[in-house]
Amino acid sequence: MKKKSYVIMMTALIVALGGLLMGFDASVISGVVKFIEPEFNLTKLELGWSVASLTLTATLAMMFAGPLSDAVGRRTVLRYAAILYAVSAIASAIAPTFLFLVIARMIGGLGVGASLILAPMYIAEISPPALRGRMVSFNQLNIVIGISLAFFTNYMILQLGKSDAAWALNLKFDEYNWRWMLGLETLPAVLYFIGLFLVPRSPRWLIMKGRFDEAQVIMTRFTNAEEAQKDMDAIKASIDQEQNKEEAKVADLFKPNLRLVITIGIVVGVLQQITGINSVFFYAPMIFEQSGIGTDASFIQAILVGLTNLVFTVLAILFIDRLGRKPLLSFGVAGIAICMFLLAYGFNSATYTLTDETVATLPAEVDRAKLVMLSGQVFTSDVEYKKALNEVLGEATVAAYESNLITAAIKMNPTLILIAIIGFVASFAISIGPVMWVLFSELFPNKIRGIAISFVGLINSAVSFLVQWIFPWELATLGSAGTFLLYGLFAAAGLVFIIRVIPETKGKSLEELEAQLVKA
Repeated sequence: MKKKSYVIMMTALIVALGGLLMGFDASVISGVVKFIEPEFNLTKLELGWSVASLTLTATLAMMFAGPLSDAVGRRTVLRYAAILYAVSAIASAIAPTFLFLVIARMIGGLGVGASLILAPMYIAEISPPALRGRMVSFNQLNIVIGISLAFFTNYMILQLGKSDAAWALNLKFDEYNWRWMLGLETLPAVLYFIGLFLVPRSPRWLIMKGRFDEAQVIMTRFTNAEEAQKDMDAIKASIDQEQNKEEAKVADLFKPNLRLVITIGIVVGVLQQITGINSVFFYAPMIFEQSGIGTDASFIQAILVGLTNLVFTVLAILFIDRLGRKPLLSFGVAGIAICMFLLAYGFNSATYTLTDETVATLPAEVDRAKLVMLSGQVFTSDVEYKKALNEVLGEATVAAYESNLITAAIKMNPTLILIAIIGFVASFAISIGPVMWVLFSELFPNKIRGIAISFVGLINSAVSFLVQWIFPWELATLGSAGTFLLYGLFAAAGLVFIIRVIPETKGKSLEELEAQLVKA
């Protein structure tokens, strides 16, 4: 039996590489935005579009991945996703124009959406009940590992760009830094595609297609013959029941007796994204650069963000059934609000003053003579300071050397910013990040669970897209302090909702929850 458990684990690990690719693909852009903004002369909304476009097509893919996998198989669609990841990575790396880059990113988004839905579905379908929770969690864990890996490889490529080694110079890591960051994903994508040839088809899919002998052969690789037959009979009965069951409609979600659970689902789905988590994951170096620590340090601190996310996601998996959903949500969202208010305070207390000495430290490409008129002036907000820089240097120069110009002028406590960002990510990762999906699986009655999760998941993705898209514009318009204050206010309002409205679902059967939350 241990051998069969090992086979299940290895199969799950291969399939869960889709989660790693998803996390990597989503977060690698964090290191790229600094370089593509001046190269393609982007507006702030165009810069946001380069990040958010992936989420847009991922959302579309999530809607079609399930039905497509029912037609051709889970494994087959995952192979298509691996190909899309590789095509996206190569096309992004060679992109000659901004439009080409966005289209390449959107192709990768199709792979993200497909793997996000199908990798955990496949793993759940091959795993026995005793191992299912642990095996499915591999996918979520791999997403977090992928995010951390993207932060690390971005920093590594940045350092290789400064290397005097002949091979590094020949590969032009300095000139093509952001292209290498995006292109590096090709390697794990190819490995994923090859690895999927080592995993079998989903036995549940084979049974759906009436291929019972093939399904039985595969199931006996994961359990003994008696259990395999028992599981097959259960799957057949479940499929028959699903076929005879009346299909739920979106209109069913708005019936008066479901008002409470749908309200909870929508609010939690919006809250998870509107507190700014993907602003941090997708723009981490940009945020840290606003504190004046410089480019290298900002990429190092982004790695700390990824590692924090990894550690606290593991802790959430360990504690969610011990402490309960509501305590984790309450303490986590409270932590999010506090950390966002700290960020707002830290950036609000910053001042920006150029002196003759600090101007002399700027790169030669910056026309220092034009900065003489700003020398000695004290700016109390980053918006005012950047506006003045744009007037004397031009937007293109400021975009290219923003980190240097901020470092030369800013006076603030960068340690406070680091602590607040790390605290925010830890609070998110141990609470609303993973807990949201657990709540969704428990709140909705069985009859409408599938369509309800799809509905609130679509809202969640739409809000994520908007947050990613407008974040650079928010920084330029509201400033760092105003942007993070807004996120903090959303978190505070969400905390009140959690305390007053959301029930504890730990230890209650789905039937008990339905009786408690759904009016007859």
